[in-house]
Amino acid sequence: MPQLQRDEAQTRARHIDVHRYDIALDLTQGDERFGSRTVIHFTARTDGDTFVELRPAELHTATLDGRPLDPATLDDNRLPLTGLTAGPHELHLHATMRYSRTGEGMHRFTDPADGEAYVYTQLFMEDIQRVFAAFDQPDLKAVFALTVQAPENWTVLANGITEHLGEGHWKAAPTPLISTYLVAVAAGPWHSVRTEHAGLPFGIHCRRSLAPHLDADAEEILDLTRRCYDRYHQIFEEPYPFDSYDQAFVPEFNAGAMENPGLVTFRDEFVYRSAVTDTERQTRGMVIAHEMAHMWFGDLVTLQWWDDIWLNESFAEYMGYQVLSEATRFTDTWTDFAIARKGWGYDADQRPSTHPVAPAPDDVPDTASALLNFDGISYAKGASALRQLVAWMGEKDFLAGINDHFARHRFGNATLADFIDSLARATHRDVHTWAARWLRTTGVDTLTPVVGDTDGHWHLTVEQTGSQDGTRPHRLTVGLYDPDPHTPGRLVARTPLTLDVPDDAAHTGTGRRPALLLLNDQDLTYAKVRLDPASWDTALAALSGLPDPLTRAVVWNAARDMVRDGELAPTAYLDAARAHLPHETDLAILQGVLSFARTQIADRYLTPTDRHTALTTLTGLSRDILRRTEGPEHGTAAGLRLTAVRAFIDSATTPEGIQDWLDDGSVPGGPHLDPELRWRILGRLATLGAAPPAELHATIDAELARDPSATGREGAARCRAALPDPAAKQAAWEALFTTDEDTALSNYLFTATATGFWAPEHHDLLRPYVARYFTDVPGLAAARGAALAEAAGRYAFPATFVDEETLHLGEACLTDRNPTPALRRKLTDQLDDLRRALRVRTTFANPAPGAAAPGNTAS
Repeated sequence: MPQLQRDEAQTRARHIDVHRYDIALDLTQGDERFGSRTVIHFTARTDGDTFVELRPAELHTATLDGRPLDPATLDDNRLPLTGLTAGPHELHLHATMRYSRTGEGMHRFTDPADGEAYVYTQLFMEDIQRVFAAFDQPDLKAVFALTVQAPENWTVLANGITEHLGEGHWKAAPTPLISTYLVAVAAGPWHSVRTEHAGLPFGIHCRRSLAPHLDADAEEILDLTRRCYDRYHQIFEEPYPFDSYDQAFVPEFNAGAMENPGLVTFRDEFVYRSAVTDTERQTRGMVIAHEMAHMWFGDLVTLQWWDDIWLNESFAEYMGYQVLSEATRFTDTWTDFAIARKGWGYDADQRPSTHPVAPAPDDVPDTASALLNFDGISYAKGASALRQLVAWMGEKDFLAGINDHFARHRFGNATLADFIDSLARATHRDVHTWAARWLRTTGVDTLTPVVGDTDGHWHLTVEQTGSQDGTRPHRLTVGLYDPDPHTPGRLVARTPLTLDVPDDAAHTGTGRRPALLLLNDQDLTYAKVRLDPASWDTALAALSGLPDPLTRAVVWNAARDMVRDGELAPTAYLDAARAHLPHETDLAILQGVLSFARTQIADRYLTPTDRHTALTTLTGLSRDILRRTEGPEHGTAAGLRLTAVRAFIDSATTPEGIQDWLDDGSVPGGPHLDPELRWRILGRLATLGAAPPAELHATIDAELARDPSATGREGAARCRAALPDPAAKQAAWEALFTTDEDTALSNYLFTATATGFWAPEHHDLLRPYVARYFTDVPGLAAARGAALAEAAGRYAFPATFVDEETLHLGEACLTDRNPTPALRRKLTDQLDDLRRALRVRTTFANPAPGAAAPGNTAS
């Protein structure tokens, strides 16, 4: 499909103004296709030619100002509009469109629990063309008026309030001026919970089979929604700009959520069927707050072209965490950001595919290249940069600049320059220079303390290396800690320092030096930090004794970065986890550290011979947590216990223990096994080959009969792919790599099958599939589109084959097989991570003296 070029979009924006779309969708034409009629009212400023985008199964008719156009002139996704004269025009198109099974365009899903069907749109970037015809670029905003013919028992949701006119015919209120990619429709026999707040209708919706689970959490979800809404109205002068606020939890959704104005769509895993931790509930709250921020930043004021996607995502990411912490019971959101989100940005920024937070216009020449920038840089690094900006210029001035931006560009489009100009008007700080150093550059700085003692004074100098040769400014807090004289193993804080690096990178204190000096305490800047040798010794002895979880998260992140950079032995990280996690009280830290230890250290950074020892370490510390949390299952202890149960299952090296849990239906001392834990145990038993393949297949079938839901179907696919059986692996491979539309896996079943397939325990069995992956994946990506290409690069990649052969095969694939842009980006990132894992293994196969002590790297 031709990608829209930036220069084409600019030319078209100069040529036409788009005023209104009248769209009629017919969702009663069967399971495979739907009807689409579009009328576009637009004005040409000058005589000339242009085109409209559409990707139909069949284009029936097209007329321009009553003049028939030849449907055969549709070239892939472009219908030429030639001979336009200056003045108003009316374009009519009638087409039949295909439903999607990849979460793009109009996705259709049939719930295996009850046979009910649901459809919803995801029109981001250029997928509106899969639903109706459009001048598809963000700066051609228009009013959208929508009608839908649906089955009689369905409810139709849209950007505006919808009205049922009878006999399955629905009409949505016309939108204000919005961009094409923000149009939304969700239709099906929804279960809905409705209320009103601040004079607006609010609603939450899910498929009927999830109704009891949504009802159980409805008040929590609506309370978070109301609190965030009220907080945004306190800090934003511009009122909420749409006529309603619906949140639909939809099946097989590719992203976490999508900010469609008035109708936010979420992946329906956020309707919890099984027990979750409070940190996972906090994550759901953050996504609610994130998407609501988009109503202003993204929907009211929209980027002009996709090079400024960070203006949408970085802002919503920052505001999501900040507003949730200010307005709700979730006051420790920045700890979760530090331990679970920020590493996404650090990792992305150290790969060859890194890019500035705000790329140069020439770096985003088309929509394909723009799609690649939805990554850890546009989200996590961008949000970190904004948090640093607030620390540097002050929240009052920051919000004043934001409100100026909204007022100047409401219902319009804006650029980075517009945004920076608004901030500059609100402060005496040199925001333009700050933006050049932070937003137009790549890479992560590393901040290293050099500490000395002379004549009753201690001295600190912060050395800065990395992307900017010491010129990127950092305003940071330096935490100073000493042993608590009353409680062994605990640390107490001195008054912290505030430094501006590099301008003010030195400090002299009197008396004895603190036992621990921690750069970037409270995590206000975006930089890797190191610890001096004495501070690292203190941290190893008393990490769990640091009083603030955000401080502990900064130390754990430093250790994580040092492992990845080959400065700390992976086994030393495991030893620290073994010593301190049994005493950790913060759920986000426990989950984040266990995840890194299990998926990166055990599966990638340690050799197969050392992996068993690592898994034994993880099951041992999980047992310690379970012993410490015995008792009533509620509050933080229940979350710690659930996290430990999951870690024990995932790290089990033998079926004993977890098989007993499955047979008994509960863990001794709790919890009882819910569907999520049952499928998790069964997946591990399948991987371990706990019984002959035929017996395990029968057990999987029985569990699926017990849980015939969509999640159960995914669990069964994952378990079958995990079996150490040649026939099971071959069946999984064929399911993954078929491109036949009638039999190809949906996006979620693809991911489930891929995540079960590449078990490290099965390397001998799986070795032939490594080469097959690099042979087969380019064709799959080309045939099934960007969403499946991304999934194939992320989940189906043989990541645990950390060896030179895999690296060479991957490099040859990039060179010789011309993968699609989405797949090329994922392969590039995976191969870079593979090189890093190889370096770590090589470094610690014969570690140099002091390699396990990060402080020894500082002079």
